[in-house]
Amino acid sequence: MINISANSKRQNIFFVLKKVVTMSFSSTGSECKVPAGVLTVNLELYPPPAVTLSADVISTQRSLERTRTAEKDRLFLVYAKQWWREFLEIRASHQSKLVKIFAQDENGVNRPVCSYVHVLRAGRLLESSRHAARFVSLLPHERTPVLGGGTGKQEQWCSLLAFLGRGKGDCEDHATLLCSLLLGFGLDAYVCVGTKAKGVPHAWVMTRGTDGTVTFWESLTAHRYLHRPVDPDAPPLSPQPKPSSPYRTVGCVFNHQTFMANCQPSDAVELCVFDFQNPSRWKAMSEEALRSVCAPGSCSSLPPLPPLCAPSLDPAAASNQLEMEMRYLVYEHRKDLDLGTVWDDHLCYLLSSALSAYEMERCTGVSCGNEEFQDAVRRAVPDGHTFKGFPIHFLHRNARRAFATCLRSPFCEEILCCRGDSVRLAVRVWIFVYPENACAVWLMFACKYRSVL
Repeated sequence: MINISANSKRQNIFFVLKKVVTMSFSSTGSECKVPAGVLTVNLELYPPPAVTLSADVISTQRSLERTRTAEKDRLFLVYAKQWWREFLEIRASHQSKLVKIFAQDENGVNRPVCSYVHVLRAGRLLESSRHAARFVSLLPHERTPVLGGGTGKQEQWCSLLAFLGRGKGDCEDHATLLCSLLLGFGLDAYVCVGTKAKGVPHAWVMTRGTDGTVTFWESLTAHRYLHRPVDPDAPPLSPQPKPSSPYRTVGCVFNHQTFMANCQPSDAVELCVFDFQNPSRWKAMSEEALRSVCAPGSCSSLPPLPPLCAPSLDPAAASNQLEMEMRYLVYEHRKDLDLGTVWDDHLCYLLSSALSAYEMERCTGVSCGNEEFQDAVRRAVPDGHTFKGFPIHFLHRNARRAFATCLRSPFCEEILCCRGDSVRLAVRVWIFVYPENACAVWLMFACKYRSVL
């Protein structure tokens, strides 16, 4: 039995003494209508409440809340249909634009796309917006599986809670998470829905600077692209900026409180001007209507906003473990080729600075530390010797899987199968851990040997 306190606005839940609550759960995705199991929970509250409500009062309150939510959803749907009709009246070609107002979540519920974005602050877990982009890109990209044959894509977006719980998701999930984090860092961020090469539907993030600068953020790779639109009315011989991003069209943009559809003559990204104050270029939805169904606390059916979890993985221990496994695999591989293996521990240590520089460049886009690394290698490699190195990046910590991938590279195979005089091998693993135990795994094989030719 669950009793709710008299202050219904705060929705304090009291559990009287020891009570057993049984809850049934459904699956997600294409199986959202299939029961997944039953969970029995023992609940107890200390101290017991002095005043409780009867079951009839609780049932009435819950019914009233469901009615209010249903009415909000109905009114927003009526408004969205009217808004869509007005959008189509501007140009008949708007029917083919990717304007995504609703999206189905993991529970099979159609929700406004603005409800998938929140202002998410990472506390001290992420240092900057660039680190936020790097973190999101480390979460594996996985399309929603489709039951049966064919190459069609199932339409499903995940809430932030489901996405972080699974630890992987599609491009829309990455884009909404990155947009939420960038909003938390104080940027004017939006999710863009459009297409990339060959007309493939895609979602990415856009930010607008106070000086009008527009930057695209690819949430799957953490790459950033400065957007400079082409002027179609410019003279034929005047220089025009070349497209730098992989995006082809954009149909709409949105965040947690704004939704705008592209009503410019062309939805090509290279021609698009992101002047949201101009109603002839962008048709906006009412912010009041969006708040009624998307604002925090506006609807009891919206999933809670989860905080990011601090990493529990020890990066030093994980790096040492993976490095030892790699040494063993290299030793066994060379043994099968009747080759001996001699490790140069000093050279292994020197590779650390290179791996740190690679990760810093992925985060900030700034390359630094290469000069020091090259100077250290020159000092460690004697005259008349040759040095070769092969760095590679992974999102997992499976040693055999990573080693098999490395062997497919002819450059890496040349290092691992090196023959010659005074051959010394080196391997270094460095794991950079982010929130939710997302890992950037950097691995580098190297060798030095005496040149005989």
